[in-house]
Amino acid sequence: MEIAVWQFVLYLVLTLVAGGALGFFLSQRYFKKYLRENPPVNENMIRAMMMQMGRKPSEKQVRQVMQSMQNAK
Repeated sequence: MEIAVWQFVLYLVLTLVAGGALGFFLSQRYFKKYLRENPPVNENMIRAMMMQMGRKPSEKQVRQVMQSMQNAK
């Protein structure tokens, strides 16, 4: 079974395009699932956490916690 060079190139290009599209959609689906299960922390979440610990946070404290979390990454 022999194939011409142009057929080989065509199959190669189609395979690469299909693999790239499949990889893009699978990675997009994984990332959306990850964000749904592990939402990023925002200021409202920090306020709620501090309120649950029995203290009323000031805006300065909330911003300090946000800054320390960003620096820890």
